[in-house]
Amino acid sequence: MKEQKNTFILQLFPIFRSLSEADSDRLEQMVEKKVLPKYSFLYHAGEPSKHIFFLSKGSIKIGTHSSDGKEIIKSVLHPLAMFGEMCAVGETNRPDFAQAMNNEVHYYALKVEDFQALMQTNYDLCNSVLKMMGGRLRKAENRLEGLIFKDARTRIVDFIKETATDRGRQVGFETLFKHTLTQQDIANITGTSRQTVTSVLNELRKENLIYFNRNSILIRDMAKLA
Repeated sequence: MKEQKNTFILQLFPIFRSLSEADSDRLEQMVEKKVLPKYSFLYHAGEPSKHIFFLSKGSIKIGTHSSDGKEIIKSVLHPLAMFGEMCAVGETNRPDFAQAMNNEVHYYALKVEDFQALMQTNYDLCNSVLKMMGGRLRKAENRLEGLIFKDARTRIVDFIKETATDRGRQVGFETLFKHTLTQQDIANITGTSRQTVTSVLNELRKENLIYFNRNSILIRDMAKLA
C-alpha cells in the first residue's frame, strides 16, 4: 500500500484543517517524520525548545519530577495531539519531559520558526492555536483545583470519567476505553499513590461500577460512577 503524504496526515490535526492548498504544500516541505522506540524520551527538561511536535501513532506522557524525584504526569497524549508548542510563544527551554509509553511512537517535528511563519500568514491557524492553549490552561486549572479541594477517590474517578469521555466507546449504558497506563501512571496523574489507585479501582469493581483489566476499563454506567 502506498504511504499517505504528510499533508494528508497532518490535515487530520484540528489546527491544520484551515490551511490552504499552498500552505499545506509548504507544511509538507517543513515537517520531518520520526519514530521513537517505546519508553524512550523525545526530550528532557532543560533542553532547548526548537521544535513543535505532532503525534500520529502511539502515546506520549508529558511530565516532570518533584524535588524528591517523584514523577508527576501532566498529561497523556494520543494521536492527533500537538505538543511542545509553547516555544512558539517564547519558551526557550523545556520545563518538562516527553516520553513514549509502552508502544512505539510516530510523530512529526516542525521547527518553531517554520511554524511561526505559517502563523504569520494564517489568522485561522493563530486562532486555533490560541483556542487549544486556552483549553489546556483550563484543564490545568481544573486539575490544580482538584488537587486542592478533592479527595483521592474523587480525583481518580474524575480521571476515569474524563478519559472515558475523551476516548471511550459507548455500548448501551456502558463505556469502554483502552489505555496504556499502569496503576503507577494513574497515581502520577492524579497526585495519589499506586496503593490508593489499586484500592479505589477494586472498590469501584466491588460496587459493580467498573470492570478493569491491564489495558482497559469498562464503566457500567457513567451517570452512576461517583
